[in-house]
Amino acid sequence: MKYLIIILIAVSGFAFAQERPGIFFREDFKESPAEIPITQNHIANSELEISLYGPGADVVKKSHHDTPADDPFYVWSGLCEGNWAVTLRHKSKYVDLSQFGKIRWRSKQTGYRQLHIIIKLEDGTWLVSDQSDPASVDWRIREFNISDILWMSLDIDLICEKKRIDNPDLSKVEEIGWTDLMKGGGSDASSRLDWIEVEGYSVDK
Repeated sequence: MKYLIIILIAVSGFAFAQERPGIFFREDFKESPAEIPITQNHIANSELEISLYGPGADVVKKSHHDTPADDPFYVWSGLCEGNWAVTLRHKSKYVDLSQFGKIRWRSKQTGYRQLHIIIKLEDGTWLVSDQSDPASVDWRIREFNISDILWMSLDIDLICEKKRIDNPDLSKVEEIGWTDLMKGGGSDASSRLDWIEVEGYSVDK
């Protein structure tokens, strides 16, 4: 009987591990010259579409420098004269982030900038995360457990947080993106994102 219990525990643990979702998408952006604004031409993953929002959206930059030699090809907010946001949308799938969903990215903020996750639900609701990625001297990888995040509604036209939303349904998320809820302030006060990776279950539209 003792050995049967051990076997059942082992099998149950294995099944639980298999419930965790894999990578729904990853975007690294094409290794192409700097350009304003970033467009669909800069998206490396052919299954994704990019959208820009907010009064500062028209100058969100796809940036890169020849030096240092390891400078990435990244999205930069430093020239934005108003609040801004960038999102990515899978062309044929929603993503279910309600079960062990994760988002990770490599970014670098300066000044008082704090980079937040934003999402658009199937019903058109926009949300912004309470958790964020603050300033750093060097590039840094940050992972977010979606189940740990508290959400506020987002005015997608102004890129401004509004009221707290408790227990939103994250089973069908249409767009995923990022914003620091601020305008750009040049190199000394801006947000940079090198790549983004999303873990979640794929859901047909």
